[in-house]
Amino acid sequence: MSSKPARFNQRLINELQTRGVRLSDPAAGAPSRRGGAGPSDHKAVEIGGRVVMIPVHTAGAGESPYELDDGRVTRGGEEIARMAFTDRPRFYDLSTADGVPYSHIATLHGKDVLATTVLQTCIRYNNRKVSCQFCAIGQSLEEGRTIAHKSPAQLAEVAKAAVALDGVKHMVMTTGTPNLQDRGARVLCDSAAAVRAAVDLPIQGQCEPPDDRAWFRRLRDSGIESLGMHLEIATPALREKIMPSKASISVDQYLEAFADAVEVFGRGQVSTYLLAGLGDTVADTLALCERLVALGVYPFVVPFVPISGTPLENHPSPSAAHMRRILEPLGALLRDGGLRSADIKAGCGRCGACSSLSAFEDVEQAS
Repeated sequence: MSSKPARFNQRLINELQTRGVRLSDPAAGAPSRRGGAGPSDHKAVEIGGRVVMIPVHTAGAGESPYELDDGRVTRGGEEIARMAFTDRPRFYDLSTADGVPYSHIATLHGKDVLATTVLQTCIRYNNRKVSCQFCAIGQSLEEGRTIAHKSPAQLAEVAKAAVALDGVKHMVMTTGTPNLQDRGARVLCDSAAAVRAAVDLPIQGQCEPPDDRAWFRRLRDSGIESLGMHLEIATPALREKIMPSKASISVDQYLEAFADAVEVFGRGQVSTYLLAGLGDTVADTLALCERLVALGVYPFVVPFVPISGTPLENHPSPSAAHMRRILEPLGALLRDGGLRSADIKAGCGRCGACSSLSAFEDVEQAS
């Protein structure tokens, strides 16, 4: 049986991640990104001992019934909770010898996760007719807030500083897709090897399934301890509509790749992102999650958050009720399958800040 405070925090996080929060002071908290890859238009906050990413720069957040003012979360003027922003990382104050700010090479996600997009370009992005309609990987590059290719030496330098100055515990390395062969695995291998030579930091690599499954062992041997390959959407027809190019790798092909990757990395060390709220039904999402958990893959289901400047910038986020209908049974499915976010060595699932899934994973629902 779950405790009342745990259930309250679970519900509140779910509400805030789907509806966002209005800030009385838009400059409050650590600097946050707008556009780009990964969690954008969010700020990291701590609620009830959990660090979560909450939308603050989206259109939906501007209309949210929730407001944050000086640590107080209010609705209709009534305080319902307290939460605090995470601190600005100290490594953001540094630059490389040739003048590149460390924050253009890697950023802090959540409280203790270093994240980088090694290649800020993608063969699927340039043609908006076939690109992923939710993706903004090119925005931060166009606006001069990052660089196109983070070198292995740059990544190692920043990772070492982030561990020393800010106590970073693990790292996420994602990448745009550079080709249709290794699909980014090669550049991840080079990058991870350099980081692990410089600092003892668990790394999750993220890329599309490479054409040669031998890349899974190469990734592991380079120092990557967990792997993310992101389906994004569950049903084939919706995948073809929203991400026509990426959908050329079918769900069945992903499942085959997951099975091979689990053999290399182990159960629970392979994960996938699923975006809820783009049109998949609850039943479709849960049916795919059952198959993933059976394979030993952690399905990290997050609410879709629209990013300004993308074709889906006006698409609404899912309701908190929709997310609960997914996350509550998924939490039970994970418990029964022996998969826990806390056991993931590195990556988005371990961080958990972009979804309230871990709260449902930990708490059995009252009947």
